[in-house]
Amino acid sequence: MPQQITPFSITAPGFHGLNLQDSPIGMDSGFALIANNCVIDQSGRVAARKGWDKAHTSNAQLSTSDVTCIGEVIQTDGTATIVATGGAYLFKHSGTTLTTLTYGGGGVAPTISASNWQFCQLNGVGIFWQRGYDPLIYDPAVSTTTFRRLNEKTGSLGTVQQANTAISAFGRIWCGDLTSDRNTLYWSDVLTPHIWSGGSSGSLNLHGVWPKGGDNIVALAAHNNYLFIFGRYQTLVYSGATTPSTMALTDTLEIGCIARDSVQNTGQDVIFLSDSGVRGVLRTIQENSAPLRDLSMNVRNELLTDIMAETLANVKSAYSPTNAFYLLTMPTRNRVYCFDMRSQLPTGAARVTTWSVITPKSFWQSSTRKLYIGKAGYIGEYAGYLDDTSEYRISYYTPWIDFGNPIQTSILKKILLTVIGATNQSIVFKWAYDFDTTYFSETATISEAYSVSEYNVAEYNIGQYGGGGSVTTTTVNGSGKGVLIQFGFEAQINDNALSFQKISIYTKEGRL
Repeated sequence: MPQQITPFSITAPGFHGLNLQDSPIGMDSGFALIANNCVIDQSGRVAARKGWDKAHTSNAQLSTSDVTCIGEVIQTDGTATIVATGGAYLFKHSGTTLTTLTYGGGGVAPTISASNWQFCQLNGVGIFWQRGYDPLIYDPAVSTTTFRRLNEKTGSLGTVQQANTAISAFGRIWCGDLTSDRNTLYWSDVLTPHIWSGGSSGSLNLHGVWPKGGDNIVALAAHNNYLFIFGRYQTLVYSGATTPSTMALTDTLEIGCIARDSVQNTGQDVIFLSDSGVRGVLRTIQENSAPLRDLSMNVRNELLTDIMAETLANVKSAYSPTNAFYLLTMPTRNRVYCFDMRSQLPTGAARVTTWSVITPKSFWQSSTRKLYIGKAGYIGEYAGYLDDTSEYRISYYTPWIDFGNPIQTSILKKILLTVIGATNQSIVFKWAYDFDTTYFSETATISEAYSVSEYNVAEYNIGQYGGGGSVTTTTVNGSGKGVLIQFGFEAQINDNALSFQKISIYTKEGRL
């Protein structure tokens, strides 16, 4: 008598993102052991990330140098200009042109030999900060093609510090982390980033404030009426920062920030990179020093291994409300961690995927909802499904599955994969048994099916999955047998979107 065929399916595979911490046996099938060059899309599917397009033609001064800092200056009339740094130069981006800014101050042009700038803006002026350098400003109301030192702006008062970190918050500039003093916080007068003496400007020495002894300012952030001063090992939280003369220490966190440019304000939380992973601080404020939210809980060991190999000054981040993710790039390891911010797992962790190949050197989310990334020789725009002109590979692998009977082998008969993507797309099916990573492999091609757009409309007016996208089920015959089985799917992304909707398999019972 023929054996009964048993169906098994995984709907929205990889919905929970990567889990590299728990035992791969008995793990929820919604997790993934590999999810590379992926995002979790708005429907909860593992989908291919977008690529990047050059935002401008080449620039002789930038040449092949990395674009290490990007910002945006918004003038009082609403005019917005993208600015950037790379090599020893400052630039502005307009249309398809990247223009080199020249020195327009009244003294000797600064000699620039490092490119670890941080950008902030206030009242129509963009400012670049870096330890050991005078802050540089781009003031388009004065000149659209030149930059100056901040202390060369008309009406400048007081000493402008050569700070390494600065933010614009509560109507003024806050800065700290100097070469000779890494424990004093400075702030400008209100709405005047060039006035650092008199008015409501001032400073605060933190030597006696750090609760666990000495520390150094690494980064700053603001949320609601709170000012966050991140040290290397601990964090100070001040309330009432709209009036600095009366602001008060409200809370201290026994964890610090290790990378200045990892700090991002999502509007609901302030996210940063610590020695123990990616953390969020808002829960601490709301719940009176409750444990910090650990977004990277499911990839902690992998992330900490990457941190150990990284130059922390090169770690950059972005929060994109348009794409609903927080990105953290590790250029030495050629890896980007993508944290989905739409919802959190019951543990408080974020759903995480990784990217490779793209390797951004900086980010900026613009007022026009574009995500810019710094590349060698170019500002890139996160768009399309090619990395400039090159295709890239998406990989997704499930946890190990035992079909609910750990003492009986299963014989794999058929694998069905439902995808949304372009027709004529080849997908490599892989499967293995009982922790043996010698995979069986078959390649199938998506046949033509019916075209769709997300929810029958174009997502964000960019036509995701429209214009050639399709829903179809691709099938291959299975082979081999085992108690535990793992599936993997890989595909070359070549200018078309792709997402995994459902995995269905058919097995036959083998021996006990």
